[in-house]
Order: sequence, then structure tokens, then C-alpha cells
Amino acid sequence: MEHYLDNAATTQVCPEAAEAALRAMRDTYGNPSSTHRKGRDARKLLDACREQVAAALGARNAGEVVFTSCGSESDTWALCAGAESMKRKGRHIISSLVEHDAIRRNLDLLESRGFEVTRLKPDATGRVDPEAVRDALREDTILVSLMMVNNETGAVTDIRAVADALKRAGSQALLHTDAVQAFRKIPFQARSLGADLISVSGHKIHAPKGIGALYIREGLRLPSLILGGAQEAGRRAGTEPLPQIAAFAAACGLEPAADHMRSLKALALARLSDAVPEIRFLETDAPHILSLSMPGWRSEVLMNFLEAREVYVSKSSACKQGKRSHVLEALGMRPELIDGALRVGFSRFSTEEDVLALVEGLREARGLAHR
Repeated sequence: MEHYLDNAATTQVCPEAAEAALRAMRDTYGNPSSTHRKGRDARKLLDACREQVAAALGARNAGEVVFTSCGSESDTWALCAGAESMKRKGRHIISSLVEHDAIRRNLDLLESRGFEVTRLKPDATGRVDPEAVRDALREDTILVSLMMVNNETGAVTDIRAVADALKRAGSQALLHTDAVQAFRKIPFQARSLGADLISVSGHKIHAPKGIGALYIREGLRLPSLILGGAQEAGRRAGTEPLPQIAAFAAACGLEPAADHMRSLKALALARLSDAVPEIRFLETDAPHILSLSMPGWRSEVLMNFLEAREVYVSKSSACKQGKRSHVLEALGMRPELIDGALRVGFSRFSTEEDVLALVEGLREARGLAHR
């Protein structure tokens, strides 16, 4: 029996999303930009889906939601276009040492173009202190970009408090948050969060891969990342992928399952602590991510051992592709802890049986090591 516990990397597509995509492909296949009936039907579905995603985000209106291909595209657009739009007012950007590579690599690109970046060090769990953001602000700070939920540790940064700090300081800076791991797991409302730009992705919430969105605060004029046609109100060219969008909207309509995931995380913490006394955890607030380490083991060996028992976890972010985690290094973790680190990710489809299979697999691995 399969026990999939890598839901921070991607989630299983839910039946509601799969059915919505199939209906769009089979029945509403017109181009939303076409003016004939099939095009108008597609446009009507597109508008309804945008309303549903906007409602899930807590946006003021549907026009604040622009569909993208993924969270990385949303991050790239927010960061690069945000900096470009503000460069006449300054060139200083604040971020952190524990951001996703979609942010990190674009920060490097912006530095090569003459921007200056302050990368804040997080606390021991990966959370960025809003007071550290306030202390790093300068008159020429034009953009702050911080992840709401860290994709490797599950640490939660208080973006509302960061927004309040910017407001109290009278800062001109735009605030962007990568909320890919937070959306539909950590409650927030875009209209009251205080962020100008919010990145989200479909495949983290049981929609297919290949669809995401960028929330752009009403009134903020953000340069386009992709030029061409007039799709997405002229903000992102390219024919809208209606089946993926329909699936994304359907997944947004599911009731959040944070309580279910949180209970499984608590069960895993308790059972693993008993089964493997030397195991170490990063106890963070996200309900769906558990970061653990078995000192003396290599992550790859543990992953292969578990995979042979059909238990699927990851070493760190899937985007790292075998490289050592920059996030755990930034937390100051000892090398032997980093080298034995695993990330467990829960979803609405995860079960107690999945947790028990993980516990038994790691117990068995420990037993072999102590023979």
C-alpha cells in the first residue's frame, strides 16, 4: 500500500479538480478571447473561476487575481516587475536567507542589475522577525519579499506584522509574500493582510501542476512579465489555460483541512519520539510540514529505505534536486543534522495509516543500525 507524505512538494489532484478540468476540455473548449458563443462560454467560465480563486484568497475583487503558470512565475513577476516599477525611488530590497529558489535566484539577478539586497537571518525555526525587517528599512527600500510559510521547515512568518511595521515606519516599499505553502493551510485574507503582491500555486492544494496566480493589489500598476496579447486584462499575455484554471478554482472550493493535517503532524511527533528517541524535530506552526532529522543517517539512504516500503517523503525542497538545504544551513544546524534531514508533508488525503507506516519504517531503520 502506498503512503505518500511528500505533499509539500506536490499534492494528489482531487476528484473535484480533475472533473472540472475534464469538463472544461470537453465542453467549454473555446478560446476565452473569441467573440462567438463558444468563446463567450469560455469567458464566462474563466470569470467564474477567477471569482472563486479571489474569494479563497480574500481579495477585494476578482480583478486583483491574475493567473500564471506556477508559484515560481508569480514570484519572478512580483519580484522583478516590482523592483523595476519602483527603481526611480530607490534600489534597496529586503528578503531573507531562507526563501525559495524562485526568489533567491531572482534576487541575484536584480543585484547584477544594480539593486542592493539585504538578506535577513531567520530564527532557529526559519521564521523572520518583523522587527528585523523594520530595523533593516532604509529611505531607499522599495521592496520587501518574505515567504509566509517556509517550504522546508513549516516556519510561519507574520506577514501582517511585517506590513504593520512598514506602515509605522512610513515606508514606500512594496510588500510581496510567497504564500505558496500557506494558501488554504494558514488562514489569511488578502484584503487585510497588508501585502501588495501574493504568490500562490495550484498543485499544492490538489489542483494540477501548471497553474498558479498572483494577487496584485487594486491600484498597483505592475509591468507585465509576458508581452503579447491582451489576456488577463493586458497584464499577462497568452491564451488562458482554462482546464487548469477550472481545476484550480474547484480545489479552492474545498473546505480547508488544516485541523486534519495538524492532528496527523501531532501524531507523527508523538509516535516518532517514542519509536526513535534520538530523532530531532523543528517544531513549527504550519499544519502540514514536519521537518525531522536522524543524526548519523544520510537523507538519501533514509528516503530509499522508506521508498522500498512505499513510504514517500523528501529530503528538502524538490527544487533542490539533491543539493544541501540552504534553509537548514541558514538556521545554523549542525552538518550531521542537515545530512539526516527529512521533510514530511501532510494533505487532506493523508491518513493515520500513513503516519504509522512512516514511524514503522524509521523504527526499522533504527533497529538495523543498532544491530
